[in-house]
Amino acid sequence: MFAKINSLGLFGLNSFNVDVEIEISRGIPVFEIVGLPDLVVKESRERIKASLRSCSIEFPVARVMVNLAPASTRKSGSVHDIAILVAILKATGYINDNLDGYCFIGELSLNGQLRSVDGVLPMVILAKESGFKGVFVPKENAFEASVVDGIDIYGTESVNDILEHFSGRIKIPPQEKFVPVQDKKLLQLDFSDVRGQKTAKTALEIAAAGGHNAILIGTPGSGKSMLAKRMPSILPDMTFEESIETTKIHSISGLLDHDSPLVTVRPFRTPHHTISAAGLAGGGSIPHPGEISLAHNGLLFLDELAEFDRKTLEILRQPLEDGKVTISRASGTVSYPSSIMLIAAMNPCPCGYYGHPSGKCRCTQKQVAAYLSKISGPLLDRFDLHIESAPVEYQDLSSDIMEEPSSEIRKRVTAARNIQNERFKGSSINCNANITPDRLREFCVMSDAADKFIGNAFDRLGLSARAYDRILKVARTIADLSASEIIQKEHISAAIQFRSLDRKYWNAGN
Repeated sequence: MFAKINSLGLFGLNSFNVDVEIEISRGIPVFEIVGLPDLVVKESRERIKASLRSCSIEFPVARVMVNLAPASTRKSGSVHDIAILVAILKATGYINDNLDGYCFIGELSLNGQLRSVDGVLPMVILAKESGFKGVFVPKENAFEASVVDGIDIYGTESVNDILEHFSGRIKIPPQEKFVPVQDKKLLQLDFSDVRGQKTAKTALEIAAAGGHNAILIGTPGSGKSMLAKRMPSILPDMTFEESIETTKIHSISGLLDHDSPLVTVRPFRTPHHTISAAGLAGGGSIPHPGEISLAHNGLLFLDELAEFDRKTLEILRQPLEDGKVTISRASGTVSYPSSIMLIAAMNPCPCGYYGHPSGKCRCTQKQVAAYLSKISGPLLDRFDLHIESAPVEYQDLSSDIMEEPSSEIRKRVTAARNIQNERFKGSSINCNANITPDRLREFCVMSDAADKFIGNAFDRLGLSARAYDRILKVARTIADLSASEIIQKEHISAAIQFRSLDRKYWNAGN
């Protein structure tokens, strides 16, 4: 007796089709699974046997051979449990329907119930692209799978549900399609809560408008973290394509909210400074996304930057340039997207009061230098905006004047992003921060005065080539916020002002 059932596998963000082939023949009773399965897949034999017993179905007293094709691709996890069980039911005559148009995904419990699995969204997307008309998934995953249009999703609670569905006794209705709703939970923090800090707010508005990386340096209590945590409230809405891409990453990580399966608010990830390199970049024998990829299309906020391990921080350099994280293991190489805005905050010295008007700092120059040296020059160079968070003055704290709300700032940011969307239409560039060096002159057209000004600044300040490029990109964003097609001298001047802290604190000359 032979049967073949369709299933799906996952490696990184890439899903692949799996043919679950089963042959039941006479011989010494044995249940074997081949096709490069890992230990979890092999353990499915006991879950399948127990699930059949829960349905009062005896496991065949015969030689049962299961092949997971293609045999050259490693199969991992419990996602194939239900497909193998359905193949047995098909081969033994309990199901007679033609199942060629359906896929089966899900883990089995010992009592025949289906358990949820991670990574359902990318697998269902592949099922649709492969031309399948329906996918059977655990009930808990049905809402997530319903995000994909054009394919029927059947949320199933138990093996009995599947048996009764194909016997005609009941019909499992397809899951209603998910309708995206903007999640406002992360947008409750507002810039109107922040008193003073006009320069820092302006800089963060520029960062949001152009997708630029920014570093905030200031004394304890000056509002660095408070400012950074309000950044999501001024970022533009995610497109549906960005939501799907971000949701796929969160799906394979098991981080989706069952009540809201589509990520509609840009991620805001704040890892602790004790995080490991693998936690930040991703890793494991089966590579999983790290914090960098979980922040894809959103913000990665590193508070107390100098407290992070230096080797861990250096991992950021390549993803910030390439927009992806590549993890190589014996089982294969996985790439996760990491198009992020990096916002960092730190004190200027170990005690935090270096340069404070009160003269509180008691750190020696050697201690300050050692503290700041934890941030390498190449990493510092990748921050487009350097923002000094000055202590808030009493008159700002006690003022009755209402601060500008996030909603107003967001309007300007969205208008600037719309200008960029038109500018980069038809290209892979999505914001000013991602302009490639070969197209910098095309998109960053300067007036003669601006060109002369930046040339003088380049020689006088000893700017690096990367710093020059980033100043141009920031100036392009400032011009967009001013609705100016040509970058003017004042835009260049403002962009240079936001790259002064490396010279003030590090004396790096970049």
